[in-house]
Amino acid sequence: MLKKERYKIFVSHFAAKQPDAETELHYNNPFQLLVAVILSAQCTDKRINQVTPALFQRFPNAKTLADTTPDIVFDYIRSVSYPNNKAKHLVGMAKMLLNDFNDEVPSDIDQLQKMPGVGRKTANVIASVIYNAPAMAVDTHVFRVANRIGLSSGKTPLAVEKELVKNLPEETIHIAHHWLILHGRYV
Repeated sequence: MLKKERYKIFVSHFAAKQPDAETELHYNNPFQLLVAVILSAQCTDKRINQVTPALFQRFPNAKTLADTTPDIVFDYIRSVSYPNNKAKHLVGMAKMLLNDFNDEVPSDIDQLQKMPGVGRKTANVIASVIYNAPAMAVDTHVFRVANRIGLSSGKTPLAVEKELVKNLPEETIHIAHHWLILHGRYV
């Protein structure tokens, strides 16, 4: 089967089976999603969704988070992976959001990656979920499933990302990310 046909079958199947696939992280605004995605690195969405209600109640916006210390944030996120680093990243990200981005979560992937705790995967999630940009965040699930079902033969997350973005119809890229993640988690 040609790769083009494989992509067509993939899109057709998942568009029919999961037309409304979306992130499993709970959030109410772009700031909260950015916090949740930073926390989700090397951790489950289930754990993040247990931690964020109290965190968001105490720190509902970038200003309140920027005005605190990593030690205080740590107390709210101690059950996630790497809480010391993530607490520092969250406070630093909030300060940068206020000082450099006028309290607006940027849509540009390069701008997002300037913030502490935001790598390419996190930036792609934000661009895709918040701004419906044709950005493909490649985590372990996306990487594994894309290779296993023949959508990619990439050896690195960046190679898989580039191949998926090149071959998927642009209007499906933002949801295809969720199709691959959910399939990898639950099938």
